[in-house]
Amino acid sequence: MIRFENVSKHYRGTSKPALSDVEFDVQRGEFVFLVGASGSGKSTCLRLVLREEVPSEGRVVVLGRDSRSLSTRKVPYFRRHIGSVFQDFRLLPGKTVFQNVAFSLQVIGSSRAFIQQSVPEALALVGLDGKQKRLPHELSGGEQQRVAIARAIVNRPQILLADEPTGNLDPGTSIDIMQLLARINAGGTTIVMATHEAGFVDQMQRRVIELRAGVVVRDERHGGYGDTSGLPVLAPATEKGAAATAALTAVLELQKQIASGGTGPVAGFPEPVVPAAPVEPPAPEPDQVLPAVPVVADAPRAETGPVDGGDRAATAAESDTGTRGIPIVAPEIDLATIDGLGAADRLGLRRRDEDEEVGPTA
Repeated sequence: MIRFENVSKHYRGTSKPALSDVEFDVQRGEFVFLVGASGSGKSTCLRLVLREEVPSEGRVVVLGRDSRSLSTRKVPYFRRHIGSVFQDFRLLPGKTVFQNVAFSLQVIGSSRAFIQQSVPEALALVGLDGKQKRLPHELSGGEQQRVAIARAIVNRPQILLADEPTGNLDPGTSIDIMQLLARINAGGTTIVMATHEAGFVDQMQRRVIELRAGVVVRDERHGGYGDTSGLPVLAPATEKGAAATAALTAVLELQKQIASGGTGPVAGFPEPVVPAAPVEPPAPEPDQVLPAVPVVADAPRAETGPVDGGDRAATAAESDTGTRGIPIVAPEIDLATIDGLGAADRLGLRRRDEDEEVGPTA
């Protein structure tokens, strides 16, 4: 069905070839996964099969025809035997589901009777029976991809090319699409699919051709995805302590301004609001020791007696008042001591050893 013979492909303006001396055969009825990192040459292989590109060196033989020998006039006839599905669906937004699927038959001159029979059959196969009159924007992403698959198979092609067909779909919908492709393959259609979906490749255990920098490095009949270290991580782990340190730094800036007699707003904090009654500060989390946020009390200035060194909250209240004559009670905190602390000590972390280093917290 498909044969690559020492195929190399060079694109203009690039120093390295997209494919280099690639060789493989795909037999009738096979389901083949093309895997590899982005830029490894998977999509280039599909474009060569579809005859969107021709090889710079070597031969690509599809359905018994050398792609280089095909004239431009014959390419549309050649592509009637090949269906293609892409990541972005490529539906016509102003046409209904039925019209989108029928369009691929209309452009090749199929009769109206054949269209009226084939389109409902294709939609029933992909699970969209009864949604012929819907517009693309009225469908979910999975349903739009099903329309694209129905359009690709309505002409009953011998080969179906799929370029990341589940790339824009949620996991549950992706499973449905893969099951649909497996049913189409069971009906005799040869499928070549480029994908990053390691889970599906591992579970289905079909033939796997792995590309790396344009070179075939593995060809297994019942293989898995292989090395997944190059795949992107969707949810990177958050750094421990980073959020806590940022919050602590903002609180310390607010306290320093209060202690120094400043009245302007602090970056990241709104203008202070005078509550009707004292508000108890929230209890700190177990792993996050934060100083108490200052509280503004609506009360007349209180007379204070002698203050010892430990009662700094009362000292701050005696020496600092707001612009409205309302005393501001500063928290119990020694600013001189805080200035000498590192971020780890401010968070309540202690070193086990003097030589032990504290990891990054910002």
